[in-house]
Amino acid sequence: MAFLLQIVSVNGPSMLNTFFTNDKIVVEKITYYFSSPKRQDIILFRHNNEKYIKRVIAVENDKIKIVEDKVYVNGKLIKEPYAVYDVKNNKSKNDNSIHNLTETVVPRGMIFVMGDNRYDSLDSRFKEIGFIDKKLIVGKVIMRIYPIAKFGKV
Repeated sequence: MAFLLQIVSVNGPSMLNTFFTNDKIVVEKITYYFSSPKRQDIILFRHNNEKYIKRVIAVENDKIKIVEDKVYVNGKLIKEPYAVYDVKNNKSKNDNSIHNLTETVVPRGMIFVMGDNRYDSLDSRFKEIGFIDKKLIVGKVIMRIYPIAKFGKV
């Protein structure tokens, strides 16, 4: 069973308000052996000996562009009811890379991810992370098991 599912504890604010620190989530590890991630999937991936939870925004061959916090995939503005823009986060005010991204094509075998808490997430917008190689994906987040009051599919 351990190779099929993994329980992970959320650490940090990057996926607010979808997930909070200490939420326990279940990651399913088989799906991406047989299919590719889809836009809007929430995934767990490895990067530099760390694990990150982010939302897939664009997949290989998609054109991604961000203009003043508005995200466009293949020329269409995407609806993001989950996205949080906390203007109290001072880090975001002077960092253009948070608010804008020149149109670029997601390379083959890669995906583009972002945290739901857009002003407090280290994700594909930044050189430290960049595009994510699909080989680094641990699995797909399928449910929250803690806190009990929020138990269920995601």
